[in-house]
Amino acid sequence: MQTLSTTSLQVRDNQLWILDQQALPQQKNWCPTPDVASLVGHIKALRVRGAPLIGLSASLLLALLAENGLPKTELAAALEVLRAARPTAVNLMNNLDRMKQVLAQAPDNLAVALSREALRLVEEDKALCDRIAAAGAALIEPGSRLLTHCNTGGLATAGVGTALGVIARGWQQGNVENVWVDETRPLLQGGRLTAWELGELGVPYQLICDSMAASLMAQRQVDAIWVGADRIAANGDVANKIGTYSLAVLAHYHRIPFYVAAPHTTLDSSCPEGNAIPIEQRATSEVTGVAGSFGDVQWAPENARVYNPAFDVTPAALISGWVLDTGVVTPAQVAAGAFYGRRG
Repeated sequence: MQTLSTTSLQVRDNQLWILDQQALPQQKNWCPTPDVASLVGHIKALRVRGAPLIGLSASLLLALLAENGLPKTELAAALEVLRAARPTAVNLMNNLDRMKQVLAQAPDNLAVALSREALRLVEEDKALCDRIAAAGAALIEPGSRLLTHCNTGGLATAGVGTALGVIARGWQQGNVENVWVDETRPLLQGGRLTAWELGELGVPYQLICDSMAASLMAQRQVDAIWVGADRIAANGDVANKIGTYSLAVLAHYHRIPFYVAAPHTTLDSSCPEGNAIPIEQRATSEVTGVAGSFGDVQWAPENARVYNPAFDVTPAALISGWVLDTGVVTPAQVAAGAFYGRRG
């Protein structure tokens, strides 16, 4: 496979390398990913994260395994193991469905066909991000003070990102005054990753604790909220990083626009509503303490019981618009069934 480099993925020396997002921003470590077990480990530890990026990394690894001589039957088994690595993010399933179609066609040179498809998915993601950024930036008014949650930039995609790509484009057009960055507990993807990306881009931002968002809205310091998505149900309900639903409720009360930016590969028309989206439960240690490049700290009692869902679901009724690579979808369009019949 040809050499490939994005913010968080590299293919070199015929091997996949993952930027360890758990070590950022203090360290920039690239992790070798030679097999399925290593990638599953990276996904579960959130060294690789972001719905689009997870799907792309799985597709690239399959192609590389084929180039390294893994038989078709073992490739098919590897695909299913990867599919189960992250249950909520539908991009993983959609990308692997594309790779599975190539496997099923059994071309003479399977490795070449899989590599072409994986690289095509990467290029498509870059283009999707650009179109999302253009569509979303048109909604950002001059002097906007925006609030975002989790991380939705180049670290989470092959391109400029989804919601963060929109914000960056709005800044480039001179319409963003400030970005409020939720720290995004418990793993601090906002505090560690989004703050770092905005700083690298030169976008003015201020980092806040998640519990401070309501106070800012009450003071009329937030003009719009932009978030990403890990899965969008057919009725427009959105699964995203835990804490997104809280922001949507607050935005509704304070009459602040709440936008979801995502590629069409995040749509799941086979999922009728948010209640049908599987929600990943994560380790108790993420809540009872903190771990990172600095080491491990435990602050809760050793026997503390923990509830730690990775995502929550925001009902479509609380969303002002879904900004896709195909354009902006309005609540009226969603109510009329705009998402039905569409699969990534």
